[in-house]
Amino acid sequence: MRLGIAGAGMIVRGLFSFIHEVEGIELEAIASTEKSIDKVRKLAKENHVKKAYLNYDELLNDEDIDVMYIATPNHLHYQMCKQALERGKHVICEKPFTSRVEELEELSQLAKEKNLFLLEAISTQYLPNVLKIKEKLSELGKIKIVTANYSQYSSRYNAFKEGIIQPAFDYTKSGGALMDLNIYNIHLMVALFGKPLKVNYMANIEKNIDTSGIITLDYGSFKAVCIGAKDCKAPIATSIQGNQGCISIQTPANVLKGFKVLYNDQREEEFDLQGDTHRMIYEFKEFVKMIENKDFDKANEMMEKSLIAMDIATKARMSAGVHFKADEAYE
Repeated sequence: MRLGIAGAGMIVRGLFSFIHEVEGIELEAIASTEKSIDKVRKLAKENHVKKAYLNYDELLNDEDIDVMYIATPNHLHYQMCKQALERGKHVICEKPFTSRVEELEELSQLAKEKNLFLLEAISTQYLPNVLKIKEKLSELGKIKIVTANYSQYSSRYNAFKEGIIQPAFDYTKSGGALMDLNIYNIHLMVALFGKPLKVNYMANIEKNIDTSGIITLDYGSFKAVCIGAKDCKAPIATSIQGNQGCISIQTPANVLKGFKVLYNDQREEEFDLQGDTHRMIYEFKEFVKMIENKDFDKANEMMEKSLIAMDIATKARMSAGVHFKADEAYE
């Protein structure tokens, strides 16, 4: 697939650290805004990208590109996905897919009408360790309690308190702790347990954005809690507790470098199927397979998970009174 890259931020730099190891991808072009001209040209040169553009329209109109990778700020995801699909390009979009579930529903329908792939770049759903955890769940007996804490004091938080508001803390750009960090916890819950019955979010709100908060998910026979914070820190940890044992994870849900199974009879098991492999390589290998093999069944399966995750995120925000600029179109 001939890839066009929209964005030049940290996630794109991470992409370049492994993308040459993925067979079937040609780096056709990269684009960002004019103020990032030096960065874009440097990234293109260092990573053997054929073309560098100074605006997204040129990228979208490049007929040599058949797949767009969208890694722009959150609030631009919906519009850029829509524009790419309308130009007949497959789309891989960074998390969070959109600002609201309704936006994603519309994009999903558009992709189906045009017979195009629309995929979310969310490492959690593709990590071998997550798939292994799913296999081990039945050995825990009846699941009772699940907790996931991804709290990381943001390097941008001090500036935010002083009134310098960057995209990660900007409600007009669909920022906040839920969309930046807690979305990974949400995706882990969806990967393992599917759609909850009830969603609630209690958030600490500053300058109209959630700087930290706790999501509760009611799955009927068990309850789950997802904690995400950018204004404080704590050891990152996830526990899945059953009546016959528990699974303990000590790394974030987007990395998940290994886990332990601790049984009530004192047995312990430890697993790590990933080693030092870059967390994003698994998803991109799957994207290539899906697109090359025209595997729309797999793509639809992954879209269903993305829709559930975005539904949870939207309901959570609404319950906490966290409103984005993107919400105005639906009020």
